[in-house]
Amino acid sequence: MHRAATIVIGLGNPLMGDDGIGLELLARLQRDWSFVPDVIFLDGGTWGMNLLPAIEDAGQVLFLDAVNAGRDPGTPLRLERSAIPRWLSIKLSPHQIDLKEVLALAELRGTLPEQTVVVGVQPGSIDLRTSLSPEAVSGLDQAAELARSTLERWGHRARRERGVAVYA
Repeated sequence: MHRAATIVIGLGNPLMGDDGIGLELLARLQRDWSFVPDVIFLDGGTWGMNLLPAIEDAGQVLFLDAVNAGRDPGTPLRLERSAIPRWLSIKLSPHQIDLKEVLALAELRGTLPEQTVVVGVQPGSIDLRTSLSPEAVSGLDQAAELARSTLERWGHRARRERGVAVYA
């Protein structure tokens, strides 16, 4: 990967209900859209600090995740770089402990891309199950649209694949 690449990282654990929101968003973007120039898609799962090299090499990074911002379940959310927590004690995502440390380290090293955004959905429930709650599913289309429009703002033309994308 070279520094000018745009990387989209889906986060989450699909075995923990709504914690799998980020991975579902990643799958939808990959299935429904192609981007020119190309975008690198990465299933970041619960990798934590192992994501640091990919983040540091990216020109722009878009995280997809379940984001607990105290909103109604299913609410789509978009956070710009300055609004993404680094050292807060309030947990905004099930991965924040790992992700906030990764972001803080990248920022400390001067390698956190200026264009860093988180797009996600307020989870309804995070518990042991392999499906998303109906509330989380209700916010996926809008969140996918937020992600697509972010990538277009970064200069990636989006084209629907096989006519399956229905966002907007």
